[in-house]
Amino acid sequence: MAVKVSIAMVSMMRAGLADGLGAKYQRLAEAVAAGIAQGLIEPGCKLPPHRLLSDSLGVTIGTVSRAYGELERLGLVVARVGDGTYVREQGMERVRDQGFRNVGDEPRACLDMSRNQHIPGQETASMARTLQTLAGDRAALQGMGGYTADAGLLRYRMAGAQWMRHGAFVPDPAQVICVNGGQHGLLCCLMGLLKAGDTLVTEHLTYPGLISVARMLGIKLLGLAMDEQGLLPQALAEACRMHRVAALYCTATLQNPSTAVMSAERREAIARVCREHNLLVLEDEAHGVLMADRPLPLSHFAAERSVLISSLSKALAAGLRVGYLHAPAALVGRLAAAVRATCWMATPLSLELATAWIEQGVAAQLLQQQVAEIARRKALVEGQLSGLEYQTQPGCPHFWIKVPEPWRASEVEARLKEGNYLVATAEAFAVGQAAVPQFIRASVCNASADDAWLAEGFALLGEVLRRPG
Repeated sequence: MAVKVSIAMVSMMRAGLADGLGAKYQRLAEAVAAGIAQGLIEPGCKLPPHRLLSDSLGVTIGTVSRAYGELERLGLVVARVGDGTYVREQGMERVRDQGFRNVGDEPRACLDMSRNQHIPGQETASMARTLQTLAGDRAALQGMGGYTADAGLLRYRMAGAQWMRHGAFVPDPAQVICVNGGQHGLLCCLMGLLKAGDTLVTEHLTYPGLISVARMLGIKLLGLAMDEQGLLPQALAEACRMHRVAALYCTATLQNPSTAVMSAERREAIARVCREHNLLVLEDEAHGVLMADRPLPLSHFAAERSVLISSLSKALAAGLRVGYLHAPAALVGRLAAAVRATCWMATPLSLELATAWIEQGVAAQLLQQQVAEIARRKALVEGQLSGLEYQTQPGCPHFWIKVPEPWRASEVEARLKEGNYLVATAEAFAVGQAAVPQFIRASVCNASADDAWLAEGFALLGEVLRRPG
């Protein structure tokens, strides 16, 4: 950074220490905030390193870190791991600074390859037929207009058990709780089973929706090392020895974003560690349903302590907002209470639609159509990634692509955005301050994309990644 900016910053903070009130870190933060408000520290300016300020002001590095943390909490600065802290300016925030984004946040002119979302298919026609049938059933309509049990009607719970069933894993409908989509299910798990200040461990790269809800609830996240199968059992065991860990959140099948799939042996090892350290397990299977013959869930290996989170959003229709939790009998009441506290009950109309589809076999047909369309689109674009190192799995709607040197993932993201194509970097999924791998997540699931547009996007991505830096 410029010498004159550094000198001015030190002067301001030294005056703040001498004249301000409160703890030292508060005085430092207030001095910088005042400088920003007065225009003395310009937007986009890089703040001095922690050690430089520590030495110049005669305070500890921890005090400077707390001051910078307070400025970030106030939204005045943006901290970038490995790069420094900058005064916030419009357009400089990265994806992780913005939090978990909703589907309508980006301009429609862009082809969004950054999100995994349901590809439109035959669900619209199925919905019309089901709604027409319901319109002639006054008793059903009357029932949907009133309150239902917190966990959902037994018929809805039976449908949820059928949706989550595969192989030797046979859910008990009495242990199923109906929720308004997987994200709502995750919120209910964290609200009902954890408390503010608890430590929740997860993969070093994890679902951004977890990061957002944990931050809002005051739950501490600890990211753990991964390999090609996902979470490492030894990393989980070490974390339990070093910290007071309350629970584990993980995606054992089609891990997001790495696409990893745990072997049965890995799942057994994870279950052993969780049992040894008395950890609650929250397993996300939102993407897992897209994988044919997927492995048995962790709920099969540690049934007494595992909650399985499933939804229809990736397979049938995101807008239905239907999901299911399968939990040990002892936890059903607490999760049902969380449903009641957040929305009183999952929406009966959506559940009635989903239940009819599951009972009539429509859900299974729509799932197969979605899997087939994902495979068709991936076959269309995979040749554009020739020569690059990437990972994917059958049924997985995205590619996890290593960014070759000397490129950085953020640079590739920016180049693609110039061409009106959006991709996600590993930074959006990162937990903690460990080094973030240089990877790009590119999805084939975009509701508005035709084949030519999608192929062009992946062609540009491949061209940028193969281009010398």
